Amino acid sequence: MEAATFAGVLGAIVGSFLNVVAYRLPRHESLLMPASRCPRCGVTVKPYDNVPILSWLLLRGRCRGCAEPISPRYPLVEALTAGLCAGAVLSHHSAAGIALSVTLILIVVPAALIDLEYRIIPNEITGLGAVLALVIGLALDPAGEPGRLIAGVAAGGFLLLAALAYPGGMGMGDVKLAAVMGLFLGRAVAPAIMIALVAGVLLGAVIVARKGAQAGRKTAVPFGPFLALGAVVAVYAGEPIVHLYLNHFVH
Repeated sequence: MEAATFAGVLGAIVGSFLNVVAYRLPRHESLLMPASRCPRCGVTVKPYDNVPILSWLLLRGRCRGCAEPISPRYPLVEALTAGLCAGAVLSHHSAAGIALSVTLILIVVPAALIDLEYRIIPNEITGLGAVLALVIGLALDPAGEPGRLIAGVAAGGFLLLAALAYPGGMGMGDVKLAAVMGLFLGRAVAPAIMIALVAGVLLGAVIVARKGAQAGRKTAVPFGPFLALGAVVAVYAGEPIVHLYLNHFVH
């Protein structure tokens, strides 16, 4: 429980930085300089006003300098990241499982946020994710690395075929993110991809039902958030799902 608490606190702190990543990276701004500031009045955010979750609550969601509303997305991302990281620690017992799961969460959260707003998944995120997956896997679980490499190639290849067959449905950023997920999840990437596809199809059906077939098909929906959803589910239940499938459907 202490480890989960620590992971939760660390997740909230890193979640605050992920908000910076999601805001600045698509704008090609430095992630480190200058310090966080109000986009309206330009006043630098003081350290005591930059405490994850708590500062937003104490400020009642407004800038101390100009009273401009601060988006609730910031504390929500911090709280979500904290909860996901704590849950990952509780769901895994090996150092490799914990490290790979927590790191994957910290990769897919900003990827989903950026894709939702800009419909891109920056190479900086997927490239860093691939490097971290390889380093962590080789350091903590070298025996499992061949399987994760195969999963990465398979997941990326599967979405590459889908992207080539239906270019408007997903882009190369989705392909790269799927490959990175395989490097972290190993064979558990299979249910992650399936969950992403099913969730995407269901949302598409809802959009078509509300807007009509013609308008619905023209509605652009980023696929990155669905991949992130699949990755999170796989972090907690990927291996049990794989075992269930192998034990009941493969003889």
